[in-house]
Amino acid sequence: MLAMVPNILTVMRILAAPALALILTLAQSPAAYSWAFMLFSLAAFTDFLDGWLARRLGAISAIGRMLDPIADKVMVMIALATLLAVTGPSPALMLPSLAIFLREVLISGLREFLGDIKLPVTFAAKAKTTVQMLAIGGLLLAGAVPAAPLLQIAALGLLWIAAGLTIFTGIDYLRQAGPHLKGRD
Repeated sequence: MLAMVPNILTVMRILAAPALALILTLAQSPAAYSWAFMLFSLAAFTDFLDGWLARRLGAISAIGRMLDPIADKVMVMIALATLLAVTGPSPALMLPSLAIFLREVLISGLREFLGDIKLPVTFAAKAKTTVQMLAIGGLLLAGAVPAAPLLQIAALGLLWIAAGLTIFTGIDYLRQAGPHLKGRD
């Protein structure tokens, strides 16, 4: 039973994303942003915790290896889409969000196309996910504390850094995949 805990945490992270969207969509208030921030922060922490527990318990599984990156993408993409929906289409939020959406979909498609060929997860890709989570957490916290405009600016700055890392890691994955793409239809 203990070996299932990492996968349960991953599934909970997947379920937290639509819950966050509901919270912000139904009540666009500082209190709603506070709840969304707490939920997102807890879910982001489980990204670290589920992997650590899986290694510690010797419970690394194929389903966990599949679900973990999906959970990350679901959290990031739903949180950004919800922020765009509730705050309006400002270029400062929309442009880095679109870069993140595009890379995540393209690289997921690439991984699917490659099938059994596994591209290693790089340190830069892990840093990208961490910066994405910090930026989104910062944007949610800024909504909870509207009297702190510098927090909003800092969070947007982090989101732009995350977008840069996202593009960089996307190009790196395409480079790694290049030799495997030759000769495929």
